[in-house]
Amino acid sequence: MVSPDELDRLRRRYRLERERRVRPDGPRQYVGADAAPGSCPTDPHAAEPAPRAPLGDAVDVAVVGGGFGGILAGARLRARGVGRVRIVEKGGDFGGTWYWNRYPGIHCDVESHVYLPMLDETGYVPEWKYAPGEEIRRHAVRVAEKSDLYADALFSTTVTSLAWDEACGTWLVETDRGDAFRATYVITATGTLTDPKLPGIPGIEEFEGRAFHTSRWDYAYTKGSPEGGLTGLADQRVGVVGTGATGVQVIPMLARDAGHLFVFQRTPSSVDVRANRPTGAADVGADHHGWARARRDNFLRIVSGEPCGEDLVADGWTASAALLEKLLPSFRREGDPAAFEADYEAADAARMNEIRARVERTVTDPATAEKLKPWYRYACKRPTFSDTYLQAFNRDNVTLVDTADTHGIERVTARGVVVGGTEYALDCLILATGFSVGASGLHAGRLPVQGRDGRRLPQAWAERGMRTLHGFTSHGFPNLLQLGAPQSAGSVNFTHVLDEHAVHAAALVAAAEERGAVIEPSREAEDAWNALLAGSAPDHAWFHAECTPGYYNAEGRGRPNGPTAYPHGAFAFHELLRRWREDSLGEVLRPRTAARP
Repeated sequence: MVSPDELDRLRRRYRLERERRVRPDGPRQYVGADAAPGSCPTDPHAAEPAPRAPLGDAVDVAVVGGGFGGILAGARLRARGVGRVRIVEKGGDFGGTWYWNRYPGIHCDVESHVYLPMLDETGYVPEWKYAPGEEIRRHAVRVAEKSDLYADALFSTTVTSLAWDEACGTWLVETDRGDAFRATYVITATGTLTDPKLPGIPGIEEFEGRAFHTSRWDYAYTKGSPEGGLTGLADQRVGVVGTGATGVQVIPMLARDAGHLFVFQRTPSSVDVRANRPTGAADVGADHHGWARARRDNFLRIVSGEPCGEDLVADGWTASAALLEKLLPSFRREGDPAAFEADYEAADAARMNEIRARVERTVTDPATAEKLKPWYRYACKRPTFSDTYLQAFNRDNVTLVDTADTHGIERVTARGVVVGGTEYALDCLILATGFSVGASGLHAGRLPVQGRDGRRLPQAWAERGMRTLHGFTSHGFPNLLQLGAPQSAGSVNFTHVLDEHAVHAAALVAAAEERGAVIEPSREAEDAWNALLAGSAPDHAWFHAECTPGYYNAEGRGRPNGPTAYPHGAFAFHELLRRWREDSLGEVLRPRTAARP
């Protein structure tokens, strides 16, 4: 038990540590990849694309994005008998974030047997409890091949415009390769981990050593592979900026192979036990049809706060599922609010005390251990899991540079990085600073979308606020379906969410084809959905306002309440979608007024 006096001391410590890290520039401390092009080359995994003639043909469905969202949309459409499905992807192959991210040590932090989709359909059983990135990327390719998605795919191609043609009843899809083809339906699956986020540190462009973002790893310089062997760094002074989920994975690999490693940390991650290990079919019950679906549903139930008997996955996520409530709203909020919050805070404090105690047990230098302790609530930052990260700081060739008192790195020079007036000379600077979460595609306004009567999507949402039905469709934008968008429901296992969204989108397309209809919700349907979200939205703004700065709370600016997500969890949301498809799907179908060209 955590005593009231200890809780009070923790609250004061959390506030103090937060103030050490909050910056007045908030999210503006980061810049896009185009601000430092040398750190994010176009595509290190593909040769320069071969010239081709622009396409001006017509397809049934255009899918924007070739990550798991786009692949699953294509696979579920194929299962529904849809003919021509064209996936347009800016990378050189399928895989999305797993195509771009191939840094040393990359793994998924969600169990592979629930993270990898369509295991039942492909007959594949992952080799590890937590799969390495290359195994995940190969599975993405496996699903795409099985569903024949390569036939019409366009790689190394970026969609630059989507415009609805009411007269023809189709979308005109334009790309940076000169394509201008038509599609009856468009599905956007642009993801949330696609646009690298770089620190806007003064002088970073003056650095004369090698610099790159982890999603554009430079193996020509470091040598080696995602499994290690970075012999090119053997005599190099390497600096890493960022100690989130990526940093926790890449830092142990760099510590092993670099001449000397400097880790520049503003906020330590909470690092729990991972216990990764090889797995076989017998370990996960993969001896009957539907095993993967059952395991995946079991995991989603638990992390969504739904009643569930047996815990099939039994890992750090499920053990701490109750503490995710402020991040992933669920039914656990029912009951007396004051009693719930008191119990929740006590459980949170006990869990974080365990995580800090693990740091103290593992890191031999007391001063370093103290800097690595996370002083914030569990749901303030994405939890991480590793059996090698903390141990890396016991090596003589690793130096932890805490930047909290200067609110981050002060500046970069031609020779290195300056913190607290001290310059750390570097040969290589690696940016493990993540991605602009939620700032890709439609929602960032970088993909122009023009609906009926020339109305642009950002304009429509600016006037009335975001308006969708279930997060998928919007009035005035016929046959446009969004995967993974706001106003639906999220989960720590995002591929499960994407697969349910893909099933839903494919069902809408199949119904529209069967009835000769157009998919478009009424304004009344949008308003009703917004009212449901707003009326049940939990009050979590206060919680995130007190959190240490990070992307969950706009770098300390807060996370306002509002109709941004279904408030009862992903499992309940998926059940709602299934019932709606059975009873009310016809509500979004209106007669097609134009003949197809």
